[in-house]
Amino acid sequence: MRSEPAPYLSVIIPTYNRAALLSMTLESFIDQDYPRDRYEIIVSDNNSTDNTSAVVAEYLGRAPVAVRYCFEPRQGVHFARNSAAKLAAGEILYFTDDDMVADPRLLSELVRVFELFPDVGCATGLILPQFQTEPPAWVKRHLWNAYLSLTARDKAEELIVSRDDMVYSCHQGIRRAAFFAAGGFNPENTAGTWVGDGETGLNLKVKALGYKFAYTGRSVIRHLIPPQRMTAKYLLKRVGNQGFCDSYTAYRSHRRKGRILPEMFKRSTVGAVKLVVMTMAKILLGLESWHFLPARILYLYNRYVYDKKLYFDDNFRKIVEVDDWLNSDTDELEIKM
Repeated sequence: MRSEPAPYLSVIIPTYNRAALLSMTLESFIDQDYPRDRYEIIVSDNNSTDNTSAVVAEYLGRAPVAVRYCFEPRQGVHFARNSAAKLAAGEILYFTDDDMVADPRLLSELVRVFELFPDVGCATGLILPQFQTEPPAWVKRHLWNAYLSLTARDKAEELIVSRDDMVYSCHQGIRRAAFFAAGGFNPENTAGTWVGDGETGLNLKVKALGYKFAYTGRSVIRHLIPPQRMTAKYLLKRVGNQGFCDSYTAYRSHRRKGRILPEMFKRSTVGAVKLVVMTMAKILLGLESWHFLPARILYLYNRYVYDKKLYFDDNFRKIVEVDDWLNSDTDELEIKM
């Protein structure tokens, strides 16, 4: 039996023009088995132009859980998450998205991990798909993983504690102290352009602080997958955007302009041949579908574009080197790839 009050949590939901889905996400987090006076829900409206504010207004002061509204005019999900975190009262911050449906035990099972392991800084759980239409066979076989922000089907363990990152921002609990010491989320989708590595960058900073990561299969959430994400076009964009993210992460690991051109040359020659050959081999072995070949070619091209901008644009390079996005004076990212 618990002798002390349960830790206070802040559930943070960034949202942009998804008013039609937001109520479903909110209802699932209101309907938790966690003590209702021990958590709050903050909806961070990232400059929506639909009726998002009206949807949230229906819950303000009326829901059995404290619901708060935050408006963030700077376009970029990292701005929405970080601004809400500054307003949050929780000793544990929980981040999700506006197209997620939480199991009633999600919060209580995730908190259990933080209580059992004081050295865990970030924790996540099982992310299952909720396909809105029947997906093509290749999507079920090859995208039931990070490409759709889902837990891979071969992860059968109920509990994992590791020094390696395994956390997606759509189902991410993090200690408040770790979040603020790390400087918050790095940029990712910023006004439609993928600039940085988002939660990957945050988790790398958390790891550098000495924290561990945890996964529990008992904390479950469902990710709504619309038809648009079950197409070759989606995979092309998803893997292509990963190219921008990986160049961002790679440069931040050394922060030396002199290394950019040699790495570009290596990636564009031996690296490109190796990646294409490996992709073709996986396709022939049935480990991947043919959709990955054009996607990986776009990935290589986007890394070239990003690295080129890093080399020639001094101001852009300074933005990429920012660590603390909670207190940065870089309010706008004028980036054209």
